[in-house]
Amino acid sequence: MRAAITKEHGDRNQIAIVNDWPMPEAGRGEVVVEVAFCAVNFHDIFTRRGMPGIKIDLPIVVGSDIAGTVSHTGTGVSGWSVGDRVLIDPVFREKGVGMIGETVDGGRAGYVKAAASQLVRIPDAVTFEQAASLPLAYGTAYRMMVMQGRVAAGEKVLILGASGGVGIACVQLAKIAGAEVVACASSDSKLERLKALGADHGINYATSGILDEVKALYGKPRVGGGNGVDLAVNFTGGDTIKETQRCVTAGGRIVTCGATAGYDVELDMRFLWTFEHHMIGSNGWSVSDLEALLDLIAQAKLDPVIDKIYRLEQTAEAERMLEDREVVGKVLIQP
Repeated sequence: MRAAITKEHGDRNQIAIVNDWPMPEAGRGEVVVEVAFCAVNFHDIFTRRGMPGIKIDLPIVVGSDIAGTVSHTGTGVSGWSVGDRVLIDPVFREKGVGMIGETVDGGRAGYVKAAASQLVRIPDAVTFEQAASLPLAYGTAYRMMVMQGRVAAGEKVLILGASGGVGIACVQLAKIAGAEVVACASSDSKLERLKALGADHGINYATSGILDEVKALYGKPRVGGGNGVDLAVNFTGGDTIKETQRCVTAGGRIVTCGATAGYDVELDMRFLWTFEHHMIGSNGWSVSDLEALLDLIAQAKLDPVIDKIYRLEQTAEAERMLEDREVVGKVLIQP
């Protein structure tokens, strides 16, 4: 079987295209899926570089966002047939730790194996490309914005890192909810694309201070209430948290699903207690989150943003696009 494998931890030169990777076989309760598209995520890059505390058996086929067609079914599988269009929920929820494309072979190959319990049916109105864009980025964003952040119509929402996969999904979901969105990105060109997707305002954090821009838009938050934003989305971490706190109105929420710029952060406790802020964590997604997203796409309320689609032999270039932050939205690989 043809596959893009990660040979060892290191740079992108550790990615190799092979033609003789073992074909997966469906065991009891498992299926083999012919891969239509597989999305590229920073998680794939972290796996290649090596993640502290997580042991990966190498070489491995990475890739966790996978959509395709059931090719074979193992014994004990019911409810699924050859030819069914499916999205794979990559997380091992019933047993073990980790997910497809991290601790076992993933979607950068012609075929991939999964437990039948990990399959999510793709509605007829949803394309393989749209489905493959969902789990890691849109699933994470849905849980963070809708289930945990409870974004609502009329609210003002500040989104840091808005041009990446999760960030763009947050922008789209906030607009679907009827919120007013302030998107933050590192260039004017990215902000123009975000505004085309519905963002009401843009802040180029490479040239402007986020707090100054928020105050110019909505005024300085007051302890007694008013001004600032109602919900701030910050999965950047690093040195951005204290500035984010200062942008949020009294009783407002700060929600996060990660810390791409560093997890060892400083809080200003004065703002936390005097403004009665709610700091909310969000971790991953559920199958029902993915089903809700597929339903939004089927209803033409959501269309995942896909920046580029690459062939399997272009896998290293696809990862480079993410590493160099030249992407607005998702990057897919078509095996």
